[in-house]
Amino acid sequence: MSSSKHSSELRRLALSVLQPGFVGTEAPDWVLRAVADGLSSVVLFTRNIVTPEQVARLTERLRAENPALIVAIDEEAGDVTRIESATGSSRPGNFALGTVDDPALTEAVAADLGRELRAVGVSLDYAPSADVNSNPDNPVIGVRSFGVGTDVVSRHTAAWVRGLQSAGVAACAKHFPGHGDVAVDSHHDLPAYRAGREEIEARALPPFRAAVEAGVRAVMSAHLLVPAYDAGLPATLSRRVLHGLLREELGFDGLVVSDAIEMAAVTRAYGIGGAAVRAVAAGVDAVCVGGESAEESVTELLADALAGAVAGGKLPAERLADAARRVGEFAEWSVKLRESAAVPAGSTAGIGAVAARRAVRVTGDAGALPLTSAPHVVELAPVTHLAIARETPWGVAAPLRERLPGTTSVRVHAPEPADGAVGWAERALRPAAGRPLVVVVRDAARHAWMSRAVSELTRARPDAVLVEMGLPHPLTAGAVRVFTHGASTASGVAAAEVLTGGA
Repeated sequence: MSSSKHSSELRRLALSVLQPGFVGTEAPDWVLRAVADGLSSVVLFTRNIVTPEQVARLTERLRAENPALIVAIDEEAGDVTRIESATGSSRPGNFALGTVDDPALTEAVAADLGRELRAVGVSLDYAPSADVNSNPDNPVIGVRSFGVGTDVVSRHTAAWVRGLQSAGVAACAKHFPGHGDVAVDSHHDLPAYRAGREEIEARALPPFRAAVEAGVRAVMSAHLLVPAYDAGLPATLSRRVLHGLLREELGFDGLVVSDAIEMAAVTRAYGIGGAAVRAVAAGVDAVCVGGESAEESVTELLADALAGAVAGGKLPAERLADAARRVGEFAEWSVKLRESAAVPAGSTAGIGAVAARRAVRVTGDAGALPLTSAPHVVELAPVTHLAIARETPWGVAAPLRERLPGTTSVRVHAPEPADGAVGWAERALRPAAGRPLVVVVRDAARHAWMSRAVSELTRARPDAVLVEMGLPHPLTAGAVRVFTHGASTASGVAAAEVLTGGA
């Protein structure tokens, strides 16, 4: 084989194992050229989505270059939504579903989402999160998990996989081998899961085993250190984790996808190109990139890094070829899955609202509800992690205003140290004089300033109603406490229905 032909084949193999994002609501020329040159996958993000019709046109144009192109999306429903980023998800997230603990409901919600994704041309969804949120201080999983117990997470992970794939969209269990017991966000630094092998086997791995048994064909790796298996390399870059644990011990033979390779947990030490090479060498088959780094130059850099690593002897040619083979096999399977999906016998419209209502829990003085006059709503807003789009709406004020005209509201963010104390009298208490006060929080127990604010407000107004849209906490104050177990639009509407006494 001539050197130019060998170089061309290497580039084609390198492109085939990338899953890049891009900017724009139409397919850029560089993406179309890359697909023609061997790119086998793309990832859609919020910036690519305006309407279902537009997304369908976009995916149709992309597949004109390759009918088997994998079109992926990071759509968990609940707090992490791409397809409904502008409006907020019409379905509750995992923690709400786990709270209801009806696997048939979870399967129905996932199938409903799958039909929506399939209709716009998506073939792979980076969901569900199979992480057991065993650390309440976890800054990046939280309500993205089905719960804090291994059994409930296993049940609903399997149900989600079955439901999504019944609608013709491939599921992807994440973040292997489990991102639930950490206190660091891997978008910014390298977390460590320091449990021993026995604990990991008992707590973190069962949901992934359940996903495999349910027919999942893709697993996403986690950017975290698991010293029990590899004290030096994060899971995404560790052959001991991806091959020894995932392939050999769990018997997974499908597609291994990396979490976004531009995240600091893996790039800080190796750079984005070095991280991609090490990931593929360790056993990753498809390198996800483009949540933040979506330029053509990044895809070129990664393709060059992979091809160069093979040419330079740092990445075995057989490993790159094996990764490309697995991508190709997955692409063919996903086409068959999409084509064979059954058309539902009846409509599932509204299943998200049903699920969100079933997840709401109310404690305290139930006689204080329903609200009969327009309240003042104070929404305490935390800084969210990068998986949650900043523009995605959340809260209870908007749906309350629809039901009780005259409802007023204020949204308060964490005060900067230089700002001093928040003027609660001006912002919350005075506007609520003679009216109901509703305080809305999101993971109050994880944010000291928010917990203090709740204490101050409920001390001044013991009759205040508190709505927690994150992880519930038994010490949450308030005359009435409403727990939605997630901050999706569906969950906000369900809370407003409870507060006003009707759907």
